[in-house]
Amino acid sequence: MNYRYMRVIVMIDLPMITSSDLREYRNFRKFLIKSGFMMLQESVYCKLVQNSSAAATVTENVKKNKPPAGLVQVLGVTEKQFAKMVIVIGEEHKEIIDSDERLVIL
Repeated sequence: MNYRYMRVIVMIDLPMITSSDLREYRNFRKFLIKSGFMMLQESVYCKLVQNSSAAATVTENVKKNKPPAGLVQVLGVTEKQFAKMVIVIGEEHKEIIDSDERLVIL
């Protein structure tokens, strides 16, 4: 059997106005984590699967457990495509003092 690893990326935008909205959000988030998804960003979750048929199964499970309100988007990409992701980090804040100010005399 030929394995072509894929990533299933789930992007969520759910309302969090009422207490029932918050409960639905928490339950869906718990479902994603129990299903093996890891958080990439605040509303973006990712899971590694063996092939496209496994990705289709995961996508169907996400559809079945989707909250009634809000937007849930699922994207399947190959591991090769996922590896080409460019990570851009904002300005780095260095809190370590690398000067004489760091010297403590007792």
